[in-house]
Amino acid sequence: MCIIPLDTMRILGIETSCDETSAAIVEDGTKILVNVIASSLPIHAKTGGIIPEIAAREQVKAMVPTLEEAFHSSRLTHHNIDAIAVTYGPGLIGSLLIGVETAKTLAYVWNKPLVPVNHLIGHIYSNWLGEQQPSFPNIALIVSGGHTELVLMEGHGKFKWLGGTRDDAAGEAFDKTARLLGLGYPGGPAIQKAAESGDPTKFNLPRPLSDSTDFDFSFSGLKTAVVNLVNKNKPKSHQEVADFSASIQEAIVDSLLIKTLKVAKKFEVSEILLGGGVAANNLLRKKAAEKFSGKITAGDPKLSVDNAAMIASAAYFNFKNVRWDKVKADPGILI
Repeated sequence: MCIIPLDTMRILGIETSCDETSAAIVEDGTKILVNVIASSLPIHAKTGGIIPEIAAREQVKAMVPTLEEAFHSSRLTHHNIDAIAVTYGPGLIGSLLIGVETAKTLAYVWNKPLVPVNHLIGHIYSNWLGEQQPSFPNIALIVSGGHTELVLMEGHGKFKWLGGTRDDAAGEAFDKTARLLGLGYPGGPAIQKAAESGDPTKFNLPRPLSDSTDFDFSFSGLKTAVVNLVNKNKPKSHQEVADFSASIQEAIVDSLLIKTLKVAKKFEVSEILLGGGVAANNLLRKKAAEKFSGKITAGDPKLSVDNAAMIASAAYFNFKNVRWDKVKADPGILI
């Protein structure tokens, strides 16, 4: 059962599901007092993707300094904290363990309630970090480097998974195609920037599963189509790279919205929430607002990336205290 605390509550959130190390303090699920993010992105950019062992090693180094900065910047101590929230999955197992074991230790030493939070649910709650909160029921599109999921949200603690990617996530499609074009990592922002001067109709790319009756996604075929086109028409100029980028971005965004709008119509919701790193994409936000007659809520783009504030917010609205020794990292959990 979902129990929302009645009095003012400050929750320390900890997020380490991938390559970010984040600590945040959030008041009453909506007000960010501090949100510190340490990223090892520059290291992974050199290899064109995340190497899990390196990400975890960097998080070991960053965890304590990140926590110290959060308390120092907020001018608070652990005595001002009412509970601790931590991402327990899904994610990279080595990375998850850093955050989970840290949170368990602090909960035991400080004698604080510990609330494990699903990372994907956390992305949804990035939309609660502001002055206006979403209404129910709504459809949430969670789209990131590792996930592309559609969820019906009928209330706090009332989530129903409706569909997801059968293979690659949208964010991975951005990363792999950007690497193919020599645009670097992460691919989403790189392709978005290159696409600004490109023609989105230049290359005819597929919108996989657009005609299927389910609410699943697929991006492996789109990646293959891009590989074949690039091998056949190797881009030799900035403009050609821009045209490829614009066409790729258009195809990915269209694929996301076709299913999202279809599911919103089926469940007769008046609001769609966007969450996850790809939710920061300008074209996705723009076309969603143009095509949906209801309200599109996407929140601050800075909160689309992995961060601890969204984890603390999710914990507040779905407060469920679990004994510290019962909390386990679960890299494969969905929703």
